[in-house]
Amino acid sequence: MADSGVRGRLPVWPRNALNNSVISAEQAYRKRSSLPLLSDAEIEALKAGVPMPWESGAGAAAPAAAAPAATTPAASAPPAAAPAPPAAVVVSGNISPEVAKQVAAGKKWSKSSIAAENAKRKRNGITPLNDDEIAALLGEPGAAAPAAPAAAVATAAPVARPAATPQGIPVNMGTSVARAGDSIRYVGTPAVGTSKAAKAGGVAAVGPDDNEVNQQRRRFAWAMIAAFLTAWFLAFFRFFLPRTLFEPATSFKVGYPQDYGLGVDTKWQQRYRIWVDRRPDRLFVIYARCTHLGCTPDWKPAENKFKCPCHGSGYDDEGVNFEGPAPRPMDRAHIELAPDGQILVNVAKLYQQPKGQPTQFNDDGAYIRL
Repeated sequence: MADSGVRGRLPVWPRNALNNSVISAEQAYRKRSSLPLLSDAEIEALKAGVPMPWESGAGAAAPAAAAPAATTPAASAPPAAAPAPPAAVVVSGNISPEVAKQVAAGKKWSKSSIAAENAKRKRNGITPLNDDEIAALLGEPGAAAPAAPAAAVATAAPVARPAATPQGIPVNMGTSVARAGDSIRYVGTPAVGTSKAAKAGGVAAVGPDDNEVNQQRRRFAWAMIAAFLTAWFLAFFRFFLPRTLFEPATSFKVGYPQDYGLGVDTKWQQRYRIWVDRRPDRLFVIYARCTHLGCTPDWKPAENKFKCPCHGSGYDDEGVNFEGPAPRPMDRAHIELAPDGQILVNVAKLYQQPKGQPTQFNDDGAYIRL
């Protein structure tokens, strides 16, 4: 690839080595301005901090060629006749008289002082310092170019830097970059590249590879998020469902009459809270609940009685109270023979014998006659 021979917005020589972001910004500017792009040799020279091939024969050699012309008049003319640096700067048109006066005073400015001056000018609506003025105030090598005779300045005119950037933003001579479009938004001084600035300069953006491993990681992350949200949705939905308690059935079968012998049978006490009591002429079911405060009495075979463990109420083998605070006998459940011959018990319907009132123990359904 041939050398472009166009400086564009690159800093003049001598300059520091430029990074990829600055070079990308310059390439983007040249592409937008329809200028020749930097060649591979020019890019390598910019990265290495050495003159570009065409600069070694033009921009860098011009000051050396002009040196004899400046030396010859100096030998015959008085020293006072030599052009003063501030006058040469003003003639060049790149440095204002005010800045030339500051440079002539010999005071070297710092970068923070220049930044403060530019901020002050911006607040007051004054044109900011341009690149040449900044270089002159910093005392960088680039500021020595205006001190050459007018002939030398005319020779270097084709590669002279513009008076100011398009937006009037001061740029350090050693790290000057393009200041338009994507470059001004995404490239700093010194520039730190971003994906958009790199794309504008034709450089591939840096990011995670779209390989199988990264795709699996993304799928796993989204799966965890979906599982978390699903669990919370189910918990939220479950909150509105009723929480019911299922009680045991009130109607059930307890076998055939011939399965029971005389006396009290307690095998259904834990499951249905009843006792099956068979007499010689009848069979009935006692509901195992003390009539005092509702405790479940215990059957005492040795004493042939029911004894309440809570307050000591006593009942005989037919559930009739005879001691303790119980006010009346224990209730009896409704029973009947099912079509298959088994005993069908319904604890939802109970028969009582209230104190001082007629008994219900002889009603139909309170017993089965044998």
